[in-house]
Amino acid sequence: MDATDRRLRAVSAHLQPQATAARRTSDSLAPNPTAGEYAHVLGYSAVLPEKLQTGKWNVYRSAHSPITLIDRFSDYPDIGTLHDNFVNAVETFRDCRYLGTRVHSDGTIGDYKWMTYGEAGTSRAAIGSGLICHGIPKGARVGLYFINRPEWTIVDNACSAYSYVSVPLYDTLGPDAVQFIVNHASVEAIFCVPETLRTLLSFITQMPCVRLIVVVGGVDENMPSSPAAAGMEIITYSMLHRQGHMSPQPFRPPKPEDVATICYTSGTTGTPKGAVLSHANFIANVAGQDLGVKFYPSDVYISYLPLAHIYERTNQIWLVHRGAAVGFYQGDNLKLMDDLNTLKPTVFASVPRLYNKIYAAITNAVKESGGLKERLFHAAYNAKRQAIINEVKLVDVPEMNYTSEDQPYPRGEICARGPIIFQGYYKDEVQTREVIDEDSWLHTGDIGLWLPGGRLKIIDRKKNIFKLAQGEYIAPEKIENVYAKCKFIAQCFVYGDSFNSCLVAVVAVEPEVLKSWAALEGIQYEDLRQLCSDPRARAAVLADMDSIGKEAQLRGFEFVKAVTLVAEPFTLENGLLTPTFKVKRPQAKAYFAKEITTMYAQLLDAESARPKL
Repeated sequence: MDATDRRLRAVSAHLQPQATAARRTSDSLAPNPTAGEYAHVLGYSAVLPEKLQTGKWNVYRSAHSPITLIDRFSDYPDIGTLHDNFVNAVETFRDCRYLGTRVHSDGTIGDYKWMTYGEAGTSRAAIGSGLICHGIPKGARVGLYFINRPEWTIVDNACSAYSYVSVPLYDTLGPDAVQFIVNHASVEAIFCVPETLRTLLSFITQMPCVRLIVVVGGVDENMPSSPAAAGMEIITYSMLHRQGHMSPQPFRPPKPEDVATICYTSGTTGTPKGAVLSHANFIANVAGQDLGVKFYPSDVYISYLPLAHIYERTNQIWLVHRGAAVGFYQGDNLKLMDDLNTLKPTVFASVPRLYNKIYAAITNAVKESGGLKERLFHAAYNAKRQAIINEVKLVDVPEMNYTSEDQPYPRGEICARGPIIFQGYYKDEVQTREVIDEDSWLHTGDIGLWLPGGRLKIIDRKKNIFKLAQGEYIAPEKIENVYAKCKFIAQCFVYGDSFNSCLVAVVAVEPEVLKSWAALEGIQYEDLRQLCSDPRARAAVLADMDSIGKEAQLRGFEFVKAVTLVAEPFTLENGLLTPTFKVKRPQAKAYFAKEITTMYAQLLDAESARPKL
């Protein structure tokens, strides 16, 4: 199919009238007639036996494709890599808007300026060619150490075109984590901005693998001299672009099974782990999602979720396939509403905390201006509401009282298998085997239950790590160990979840310390319980916890924002401790459910009482 045919096909698809909601629902739930004897189609999902000899029907697949797992686009089966996907987009949508920014070259903020798919294609070839000119070999790891902006996406596309492996680095990572990741992945080239360049230069001699640093937004004459280390060079992005443009190199297309990226965790519970994802992983993921939601060249997406996270990157790959435009925020979350008002996106992916904040504004915009239309894509929830694109099963977790026999709904740890599952942790077979078993099931650590119709609902975490509403991961035991240094605290239970943006804590107090403090403050009380209920006592404990947290350099979202003091210690007898004296988190959550609800309600009331800007 030539480019003309592709463009006609894209236009035709865009002009087709959209089905009504009722029709879309009935179509999406229609069973596959060929699957009848192999699967029970429940609506959203189809259920199959994992092993025929057991007779246990416990594996769920999408009702769209219960027999064969999706690994390619049904309308473009030849697209097997990210390079294929972008080439198709450039050929089909060459003159359409692709990457937009309102941050101008002089740093001022204005209207969005756009780069077309064709222009971005030219730039990605120049950047890839420039890397070759500097001797960066095929298969080398390339780091991206800056926030979302058009150059991030261009570099990532260049990596795909020339068979480099991208290694995203969160701009908020500390020096130790950056140094570990760069050395662990043997990163040879790093793209950064002037701000992150300063961080890199502070320990550049500790990263001997780095041969080239490219500064996005840097000025040629302001570049620092290269370190004395042999082969190390620092240049600007614009210089690399010019060099590559003057010396174009042919593409080095990857194969579907080749590694596309290594995404490292932020190291919340230890050293960062690098999740290895192939080109085939990405294409399978996006192709599966494309079954349920369609985008068009007229769609506009706002990019502000970190591209270092796989969720945002997958969204953009999906949008590229359909020729949509991607407008980047100006880099400040506090000014996101201004960016939204200027860009007027039709596609918006977010996290629960921000949805809660701007829900009213979005609905008003839909009603009044039509800027965010009814096709507003609540992607953070959509990912869980769409039909399953892997195959999924639940595994019993008896220590948490979750089993497949639970009534009214089966519960257990969510395990997934299929072409989108990552290849494993880079250079870490031990941790890979901990999460991917011998039958290729990924044990996610999430606890889920099956609702009627084959819908999967996430209800808990198996591991002692969770995500807050804004997407930040929390390791509560690490935080509890910090707060254990607080003089008032005998025991501490830190709690948070994906519906709230901050942490709260239940503290079993050191009785004598709290009583001594009360005596110095002249506070009268009848017993320890009454003292624990005194707001002045809570404020004093929270202030001391804040001081300890600052000394330990906790990050902002790791600080507890509300505390409940209890006189009764956590014990084996009341079911709050394990035999090794660790807090039983699920039991503590249930035991203190009322206190947790009260703390979050009080925080919400306090937030509502603040004057609006």
